[in-house]
Amino acid sequence: MTTDDLDLLWEYAGTQSEEAFATLVSRHINLVYSVALHQLRDHAAAEEVAQAVFIILARKAGSVGPRTILSAWLCRTAQYAAANVAKADRRRKDREQEIYMQSLSDQSQPENSPWSDISPLLNTAMAELGEKDHSAIVLRFFEGKNMKEIGAALGVNENAATTRVSRAVEKLRKFFVKRGINLSTAALGGAISSNSIQAAPVSLAKAVTVAALTKGATASGSTLAVIKGALKLMAWSKAKVAILVGAGVLLTAGTMTVLVTQPETPRITDDMWMADWNGIKKLPPVLVLRPSQFLDKPSGIMAEGKYVYRNQEFAQIFSIAYPGIGSPRCVQKVYVPAAGYRFEKPGMPKLTNGWDLMLTLTNHPIEALQREIKRQFGFVGRHETVETNVLSLTMARSAAPGLKTGQGVGHPMDVGGQLNPISGYSITNAETLGNLASQLEWVFGKPVLDQTDLKGFYDVSLTWDWRPLAAAAGQSAEMQMKLERKLVEQSLLDQLGLKLVPSREPVEMLVIESAKN
Repeated sequence: MTTDDLDLLWEYAGTQSEEAFATLVSRHINLVYSVALHQLRDHAAAEEVAQAVFIILARKAGSVGPRTILSAWLCRTAQYAAANVAKADRRRKDREQEIYMQSLSDQSQPENSPWSDISPLLNTAMAELGEKDHSAIVLRFFEGKNMKEIGAALGVNENAATTRVSRAVEKLRKFFVKRGINLSTAALGGAISSNSIQAAPVSLAKAVTVAALTKGATASGSTLAVIKGALKLMAWSKAKVAILVGAGVLLTAGTMTVLVTQPETPRITDDMWMADWNGIKKLPPVLVLRPSQFLDKPSGIMAEGKYVYRNQEFAQIFSIAYPGIGSPRCVQKVYVPAAGYRFEKPGMPKLTNGWDLMLTLTNHPIEALQREIKRQFGFVGRHETVETNVLSLTMARSAAPGLKTGQGVGHPMDVGGQLNPISGYSITNAETLGNLASQLEWVFGKPVLDQTDLKGFYDVSLTWDWRPLAAAAGQSAEMQMKLERKLVEQSLLDQLGLKLVPSREPVEMLVIESAKN
């Protein structure tokens, strides 16, 4: 059975599995490369766009929602990146473009084929489609899916999928008719299906994978510029259609004006803050970020991209707004509200200055939260590779009792292991120790790099005596953290044969800085 795209993406996000990400690249490299080539008519530029798109995917892997159709997401991102390249390269000589277009036409198409007419405009036409129509076109004509498969991806039945595809093709047809290209829907669909995907250079998939796994640390300046421009276009596109709670906002872009309105803001009740797994799905679309009105321990719930968090430290809220990098990998250039814990029992902290978050918006919630943080606190986040103090997770001895050979490929993989002051840590059939390293970052407050070079799959079990922590319940939070770190470090060595070695390494960090506007 073929592993689903999102399963592979989340496996990469959770374990940094290079194999999972390489599989995604191999599946979609031709699509991304072809979309860029349609617009740019330049092989080298299309290759650079492909690299930029997969670097963006690697950076955003942890924030891609469960209903995302990855091929459509990649297609849209490639369109943004290519548009940014085209804008920056408009001074390129017209004759160079004409020579390339003629050579491409001579190699692959009859002189007066429909494809030669629609190809230069296809990305522009696709960009005007709504999300579901865009996804339907990608699935049907770029990937060759049948209506049953399209329906499953869109969450509708086969008849509804057929209707969706037909309507989307008709919208494209009308776009081309306005530009003097008269084709039937059948001819248009056939031209896109037969010609939209071209094979990328054989070496491109490997080069793209290597660059993306570093999240752009090894990318050229021009590629980083493409990434930056594409992200700006993505953010602007989302802003145009975002629902702003309780307000009407006039957005102007060039000659286009969009009026966005929203009904009266729903009344927020205490019952809404206590929503369970089913209740959170029924909450109205709102965004509330406030100093906590709940004095119990940090708690909350997340389901289907909706969050209801009570009395959480601000770092947790910020990690939702800027996913993929936790607070141990943050560089703070401004004051960020700090956590204030009071430990009454081990593993049961009470937060003295926490925050409540209710984020149930259905349109671009992460971007809305970023704007709210900027409004309330005046700062934003960005990614940057920084040389910093780290802990390297290394092998100190082999044949440790807590580290055993796993079942390997074909067996369920549990990537949900979490460190707990009482219960320890366990994970089954993990391909790398990336999850353990990530959890250790929260204990030690700095980046932890998996440098064990372990190959294969492992079952990991780590425990320790929690009674010293219980005995220290009356001491300061700082003393308790120091004790917990000592227990964890000794247990790593005794039970897993692993040692944490201090060093300095370049690491992708989340830089929190003052907003410039």
